[in-house]
Amino acid sequence: MQTMTTFTKPFCALVIGASGTIGQSLVKALDAHPNCTQVLQLSRHTQPAIDYHDLATIQTAFDNLKEQAPFQLIINTIGVLHTQQWMPEKRLKDLNEVQLKDQFLINAIGPALTIQQFSQLIDSQGGVFATLSAKVGSIEDNRLGGWYSYRSSKAALNMLIKTAAIELKRTKPNMALVAIHPGTVKSTLSQPFRGDEIGRDPDQAANEILSVVLSLTSADTGTFKTYNGENLPW
Repeated sequence: MQTMTTFTKPFCALVIGASGTIGQSLVKALDAHPNCTQVLQLSRHTQPAIDYHDLATIQTAFDNLKEQAPFQLIINTIGVLHTQQWMPEKRLKDLNEVQLKDQFLINAIGPALTIQQFSQLIDSQGGVFATLSAKVGSIEDNRLGGWYSYRSSKAALNMLIKTAAIELKRTKPNMALVAIHPGTVKSTLSQPFRGDEIGRDPDQAANEILSVVLSLTSADTGTFKTYNGENLPW
């Protein structure tokens, strides 16, 4: 099997979750990339919209965009760590049904159904589908505990990506389906956790993520990458 070439030729990109901090910066970086001929956006605020609290929007968005396929690059940045109603749990006694359901809905179920549909839009000649995950979703790397529902939902996402990559390797051998850890970025998501102090600038983070994604080949499918290109344990 021939290894998929990197993005040295003109390519079309789709950013899902384009209204978020990292999503906006990825759109900006792709707009500025000399080989990116077009970057399309999906978010809760686009038309069509995509909103994981209404899973039917995934199918609607797919139906609206399939005529514009193929895409050589799709990046999904949608995820949630905290809301106005709850923060990551520190102890078992903090676990609650509402938070667990919402974390799994946004961080695992929505992205999985997005892969199910939008992987069909990846160019059969070669393309990358990257979904933002989180290092704390690594079971092997878990040394501190806590953050029960977030860790678990990202671990579930990682398994879904790995499993889908195995299947898609048979049907789309020139495609790479990967999970990406973006690191700590100055954003609404990281702000309560000293993100403004220890986080990277969103534009810097987007360019780092893009550098990794655009260097991938089909041999990288089913891997969990950091923003600096290293492999993370599942």
